[in-house]
Amino acid sequence: MNPANKPKLTALSIITLTVGAIALLNSCTQVQSQESQSIKIDGSSTVYPITDAIAKAYQNTNPNKAQITVEFSGTSGGFKKFCAGETDISNASRPIRKEEMEECDKAGIRYYELPVAFDALTVAVNPKNDWAKDITVDELKKLWEPTAQDKIKTWNQIRPNWPNRPITLYGAGKDSGTFDYFTEAVIGTAKSSRTDYTDSEDDTVLVQGIIKDENALGYFGFAYYEQNQSQLKALAIDRGKGPVQPSRETVEKAQYNPLARPLFIYVSYNSAQNKSEVRSFVEFYMKQAPTLVGSVGYIPLPKEGYQLIYKNFYNGKVGTVFDGQAQFDLTIAELLKKESKF
Repeated sequence: MNPANKPKLTALSIITLTVGAIALLNSCTQVQSQESQSIKIDGSSTVYPITDAIAKAYQNTNPNKAQITVEFSGTSGGFKKFCAGETDISNASRPIRKEEMEECDKAGIRYYELPVAFDALTVAVNPKNDWAKDITVDELKKLWEPTAQDKIKTWNQIRPNWPNRPITLYGAGKDSGTFDYFTEAVIGTAKSSRTDYTDSEDDTVLVQGIIKDENALGYFGFAYYEQNQSQLKALAIDRGKGPVQPSRETVEKAQYNPLARPLFIYVSYNSAQNKSEVRSFVEFYMKQAPTLVGSVGYIPLPKEGYQLIYKNFYNGKVGTVFDGQAQFDLTIAELLKKESKF
């Protein structure tokens, strides 16, 4: 090229190039900032209503802060994503299992285990069901154990004075912590269940199935029952000391066993260290939980319980106090005793 034909950089063109470069830099910085401030949450559909309510309250209070996405794929599905480093927080309706602990360890994922509420896992039927008011744990086992498949098909096979009508079952999906907890509590072995039933990780699907079917029976988290109690009927659970209805009071008094259980969020240690918004959100969660947990249908811990749990988070106490397995007949007081010894 002839030097005389080379384009000359005028003062105006230099200014234009500079402004463009600054705009591009600001744009890249903004994208990076938005990415760093995003909080990704997945896991249990049972815990979903709690975390979703708190996330919405947080974003209403801090509209220019983090972009929070709350989804559900079941407790097991959530842990798969969490241990792969895809999420910052994992909702769980049971403690993390040993195989999941190993997966997280292999990936270098350390975590905080934070109990956030108690649940009364609810067995429900259609309100037009006028024969069943309660059910024993042994009857639940007879109905749901693997050997019941293709054999226990009618209500009178569970209790002789119930009618000879078909029984349609709805229950948690295989990736659900509710499935793990229910099968272990009722049948004695986690994931041991008949498979000829309508299953879903989405509790709303189960609720709608029972509402539409007079012969249905299913199980799911208490919040989903409470939100639809005009269209559902909860069965009292009899463990041998008389039928007990699921409620806040029966859980607090340690009467609703073995289907009372703690609910959790698991927080990535790396996310909490590297994202200020994750720490801010967890702090907000612990402050708002005493109020919002009850408003969505679950049983809150005492206020001092949330303070203790946040103190463990603040002091960097990572890991689990459950050694990879659920503990049945656990009361709120016993849970907090575990936390105090964390």
